[in-house]
Amino acid sequence: MTIHAFARWTRLIFAATFMAALLSGCGYNQFQTKDEATKAAWSEVVNQYQRRADLIPNLVNTVKGYASHEKDTLEAVTRARAAATSMQVTPEVLNDPAALEKFQKLQGDVSSALSRLLVVTENYPNLKADAGFRDLQSQLEGTENRITVARNRYITSVQDYNVMARSFPNNLTAMVFGYKVKPNFTVENEKAISTAPTVNFGK
Repeated sequence: MTIHAFARWTRLIFAATFMAALLSGCGYNQFQTKDEATKAAWSEVVNQYQRRADLIPNLVNTVKGYASHEKDTLEAVTRARAAATSMQVTPEVLNDPAALEKFQKLQGDVSSALSRLLVVTENYPNLKADAGFRDLQSQLEGTENRITVARNRYITSVQDYNVMARSFPNNLTAMVFGYKVKPNFTVENEKAISTAPTVNFGK
């Protein structure tokens, strides 16, 4: 290698090292880390809601076996589940306030429909005594708790990311590299999020 070539490589290495240090100092690497953390937390939220959705058909069929004439309530649960699972939940939802709001509403509709169904089941002692139904109770209760934990973790990760995105001088880095403030679960829902829904089939 000639002296000229060696000097050129030295300059390139120095420039790359300088750029890496610059990006690190301006928060670029932190943005990468925090952005990935919000995506991972969001994936867990989606997984737990899907877990709940997967339990609903068995729940509906079990209730139908004892309370088939509760047609409207059963159909409401089925419709809410169908609407929630039809939404394409992609990482882009994290940066789209309207999409996140729609996701919340659809999942809220499922929660409301399930709550109405659970109230109805109180009128059927034989249903509450059914072993399959009680197993679904346990699974649904555990899933609701996991949903609460996952949502709280997501809220925290987004808050952490957004504080960094708004803080100087990291906000300049965010502007340059397109790291926008992310929407979060709405304030009016945070109280509900902090407490897992009660699932009680007449224990």
